[in-house]
Amino acid sequence: MSLYLIGDVQGCAAPLERLLDEIGFSPSRDHLVLLGDLVNRGPDSLAVLRRARRMEGSFQSLLGNHDLHLLGVAHGERKLGRKDTLAALLLAPDHAELLDWLRHQHMALHRRVGDGDLLMVHAGVVPQWSVADTRARAAELETVLRGPDYGDFLRVMYGNEPDRWDDRLEGNARLRVIVNALTRMRFCSADGRMEFETKDGAAEPPAGYMPWFDVPGRGTQAATVAFGHWSTLGWLSRPDLISTDTGCVWGGQLSAVRIGGTLAERELIQVKCPQAQKPG
Repeated sequence: MSLYLIGDVQGCAAPLERLLDEIGFSPSRDHLVLLGDLVNRGPDSLAVLRRARRMEGSFQSLLGNHDLHLLGVAHGERKLGRKDTLAALLLAPDHAELLDWLRHQHMALHRRVGDGDLLMVHAGVVPQWSVADTRARAAELETVLRGPDYGDFLRVMYGNEPDRWDDRLEGNARLRVIVNALTRMRFCSADGRMEFETKDGAAEPPAGYMPWFDVPGRGTQAATVAFGHWSTLGWLSRPDLISTDTGCVWGGQLSAVRIGGTLAERELIQVKCPQAQKPG
């Protein structure tokens, strides 16, 4: 069995199908993880969700910021933005079933590969968290999103504060830090204060900040963390990191990485994507 990780699809259904053909994905033999942002900005989010739902059993997905935005819009907590491409999905006859399926997906996943830990998130991990901490914090948020009162959280999910993790945080403030770290973070300070405005590559951090994965002594440095979200960072493969968002929706590529028997065994497979959104 092969394990494949695929970066941000963002509604680009045709490239996803080409990539699945390219890797020769077999539901009976392989396992696939989409690293969040299944929807939005691309031309066919509806087809992506329908395809993902059909692959249940051989497939898992993380929730990204665009997926949570879809839930917020559907629940009436946000309006569609100028660049959003979610209208067809929201009008589809099966939209309620698809959105219910989506909110039951994961905020983080963990897998042992050989003798190493593979931690999968959409965006990042605050430096104070270990792998076990990340799994526990993700589970807190998953419980809320899967519960009957998840709309109450969507109502207060948005915002940049608090911008730093503290074990003493409670209630919605605690959940907001968790969701922002796992789905929005790119840069943070040495003490874990998150910065959300800058979308440049890792070489251009704002003053006082650094890429979250370069914070000295971060709690997940012994694991390999796979993530998406950061298209200006692009493909990055090093012993402790796998970055998979290669900007499909911007006319880049949709990327899959095949993980072998150890975390060092990696194969990158890519397909070219037509530009679905223009920067700016």
